[in-house]
Amino acid sequence: MAARKQIGAGSEAGDGDPKSQAGKSQAEQKAEMMIRRQKRNMRKAWAEGYLTGICAMLQPGDLAVDCGANMGVVTTQLAATGADVIAFEPDPDCFAVLEQKFGSAANVTLINAAVGISAGTVRLMRAGNFDANPVGASVKNTILDGGRGIDAGNSVEVPLIDFPAFLREKGQISFLKLDIEGAELDILETMERDGLFGSVKSLVAETHERKFPDLRPRFRDLRRRVAGQYPPTHVNLDWI
Repeated sequence: MAARKQIGAGSEAGDGDPKSQAGKSQAEQKAEMMIRRQKRNMRKAWAEGYLTGICAMLQPGDLAVDCGANMGVVTTQLAATGADVIAFEPDPDCFAVLEQKFGSAANVTLINAAVGISAGTVRLMRAGNFDANPVGASVKNTILDGGRGIDAGNSVEVPLIDFPAFLREKGQISFLKLDIEGAELDILETMERDGLFGSVKSLVAETHERKFPDLRPRFRDLRRRVAGQYPPTHVNLDWI
């Protein structure tokens, strides 16, 4: 199948990398920053429009899954369609907010756990500025070691769900969002290997190669393979 271009700019290996800025003038660095900001704004506008379209098609009886629900922005829109929604959020503080918002919603199931490719427990590490800004910094929480701006000493033990096993158990899923700060790589690679993309009508994921430089080759290879096999309306790795 011919390669299809994924909607959105994606993350570039050199973006924000101090090494890649060596020898560049302030004007060049400022121009690159403006270009990155414009690309991000374009991706954000696309994501918002795409989610609106997804929500217009979801209906009662459909299943939508929100991995990395955080404070429930996406979960709120999915739940309003009447579809069944399963929201995963490992951070206990964020989960408390979700319980307040959706505790009485009959079509929303909240799961206080991280998702990965095995089951058990895992350390949820927080951003270096978490104590100063726990709400804003909560979106950076990760279960992966080596992330930029992460304070590995500030962590909490959380349950870990085997997400590929979850997908096999649930069968057909209408919409899946993955925004899980680097942990999406293992899951997406496993889904690709095991043919699990076929069980999801539409999948969107934000990839975090800028945050994990050592994983950039794997992210790049995954993007190339996905773009060659799936249209962006089925599997899109440019969520934001």
